[in-house]
Amino acid sequence: MKKIFLLASLAFLLASCSDHKKDYDATGTFEATEVTVAAKSSGELKSFNISEGQSVEENQVVGNIDDFQLQQKQEELTATEQQLDENASATSSRQLNIQEQLASLSEQITNEEKEQKRYAELVKDGAVPRKQLDDINNHIKVLQRQYDATRNQINSNNTSLKKQVLAINAQKQGIKAQKRQIKDQINNTQISSPISGVVLEKYVEKGEFISMSKPLFKVADTKTMFIRAYVTSKQLKNIKLGQKATVMADYGNGQKKQYNGIITWISSRSEFTPKTILTDDERADLVYAVKIQFQNDDYVKIGMYGEVKF
Repeated sequence: MKKIFLLASLAFLLASCSDHKKDYDATGTFEATEVTVAAKSSGELKSFNISEGQSVEENQVVGNIDDFQLQQKQEELTATEQQLDENASATSSRQLNIQEQLASLSEQITNEEKEQKRYAELVKDGAVPRKQLDDINNHIKVLQRQYDATRNQINSNNTSLKKQVLAINAQKQGIKAQKRQIKDQINNTQISSPISGVVLEKYVEKGEFISMSKPLFKVADTKTMFIRAYVTSKQLKNIKLGQKATVMADYGNGQKKQYNGIITWISSRSEFTPKTILTDDERADLVYAVKIQFQNDDYVKIGMYGEVKF
């Protein structure tokens, strides 16, 4: 009779356990967006003011690579550009002086022609000798030849000036393009964090010579994190992108912390169940990975175990 009672009690206990429902639908580990920052330039690392575990802001400058040669090149290009401007200004000044000479000759010819008319009347009246009128006529011819020569020189200079201006402008455009390129290279000597987050690893130290593309440090966005969980095909039909979910961080010994999450990614392919993951089917052969995003309060760490309730 005692044996029968013991068996009945055991059966009731097992039935009670089988009816107990888990307080989660899927499990997984916490992840964050990680970025490995590499050098965009080569040279000696002049400064590198970060340490592992340090918080950094987006676009915060944390170090710089030697840019002395680039700065020197930038100054040389600036000096060359200034010299071209001076040459263009000098050419324009010479052309302006010639135009002033032409205007002066034109004024002299006008004055001499007035004198010519006056002396012609005086010669007609016999008041002055004919030679004075001939001298004025000869002077006008000389001035006219100077005027024509100067005007031809201006026309020739205009053609030459246009060619010089075009050549100078072409040189200046080339220099400006080089300066933009050098400026970009100088900007690349500054090391900054592309995202706000926490420095996970630091690969180099101040004073080292680094080459382009060499990894410098790794930073992770630990504010906006997500949990990669796994669901069975049976669960998959009941979840969708944008759906809200409860994320639970498991600290052990029954200690959990809940966060409001949202499903941001569902794998389009199935995969074999990871050994560390339990599903509703306990050990389903094939599962689908999903990501649930949530806002972290600095308590959840990368790699921690977590649970999800859809």
